[in-house]
Amino acid sequence: MPGAASLGAFAFLLALIESEAAGRAFAAYGGIYIAASLVWLWAAEGQRPDRFDCAGAVLCLAGAGVILLAPRG
Repeated sequence: MPGAASLGAFAFLLALIESEAAGRAFAAYGGIYIAASLVWLWAAEGQRPDRFDCAGAVLCLAGAGVILLAPRG
């Protein structure tokens, strides 16, 4: 419950930023959050992420990179 509340607060505060890129920053945060969750899985819970966990995290980080770094006109 505290994690969900924190994530909700983060999304709310991000929505207050006057920027055209706030949504992109939130999307990129999603990719980083997934990768950090796998680190937590390994470090705190003692379960090593498998190849599908890692592949999914790489896909999410690649998607975040596309969102942040794509050339826009």
